[in-house]
Amino acid sequence: MAVRHELVRATAERYGRGSRAEKVRILDEFVAITGFHRKHAMRVLRSGPPAPRSGARPGRQLYDAAVRGALIVVWEASDRVCGKRLKPLVAVLVDSLERHGHLQLAPEVRAGLLAMSAATMDRALQGVREQAGGWKRRRAGAAVGIRRSVPVRTFADWNDPAPGFVEADLVAHSGPTASGSFVQTLVLTDIASGWTECAPLLVREQHLMIEVLGRVCQAGVIPRIPELIRDDCYFVRI
Repeated sequence: MAVRHELVRATAERYGRGSRAEKVRILDEFVAITGFHRKHAMRVLRSGPPAPRSGARPGRQLYDAAVRGALIVVWEASDRVCGKRLKPLVAVLVDSLERHGHLQLAPEVRAGLLAMSAATMDRALQGVREQAGGWKRRRAGAAVGIRRSVPVRTFADWNDPAPGFVEADLVAHSGPTASGSFVQTLVLTDIASGWTECAPLLVREQHLMIEVLGRVCQAGVIPRIPELIRDDCYFVRI
């Protein structure tokens, strides 16, 4: 948003003093860069950038210490997963913890915990995670826009598929250094059943990967993999 405001500030001045032909050209460039609708872009350039916000965001939802404490209990019970993975598990974990007597929540605390977003969970758990020796979130690099444009499914986004759809991962047995050649293990996990199949690879190479996937298919443990192999190419949902 800061970059967008700077762009509006720099462009609005030229737009205001330009001729009709110059305004058309400036508007075309501004729409191409921002992706705004043309009418909205005209209104933005006429009014200029919004005034800087002072104070807290209006209507922002705040969570008290009771909700944060309950979140920590649920986070510990989930083996300290990240907020994106914890969010779809909260309702199940709260029901299980209450059923076994490990947690008792007031109705308002329970509602607040269930309403908390994944990003808010990560922010609320940041201090606890650092005290526990967990990771610190890296600053977003220049390619953050590219990474966001690539769809990534987690286990909560599959909508109960039939058995045979797998998530795949390569585990490198390189020890403390990644230099040189070393054995890789291809780990295939069925989304529906949780069944895991492991296969070794001497090197990380495409044709060898296809051969290993074919052997797994022949064993019949992952029935849908043959549909993923087309003309020496392989496609596995990650």
